[in-house]
Amino acid sequence: MEIKELLDLWEDTARAELTKDVFEVRLPLEEASKLRALAELYPRRAIEELITDLLSSALSEVERTLPYIRGNAVVSRDELGDPLYEDVGPTPRYRALLKKHLANYKTAGH
Repeated sequence: MEIKELLDLWEDTARAELTKDVFEVRLPLEEASKLRALAELYPRRAIEELITDLLSSALSEVERTLPYIRGNAVVSRDELGDPLYEDVGPTPRYRALLKKHLANYKTAGH
């Protein structure tokens, strides 16, 4: 992660709304050791903050790498007039599920 991305992440997480949900995870020894090492290396960041930052970064990467699978339907045209086809891969389903869960959190008051 580049410094600019990390600064953007910290800015986003500083003002992000938090859920009331707590997600408890058990880590393999190797990952727990890496996390403890990062916490010792960066003592001004709580382990929970490191986990939040790392998870946010990983989720952004997952979103960027979800595969595009070209469907048959033309949904628009680009600036050159070439057809742009619908995405029948996991991205549209992911975005719909993301929208659903975000709405549920907002309705429930986080």
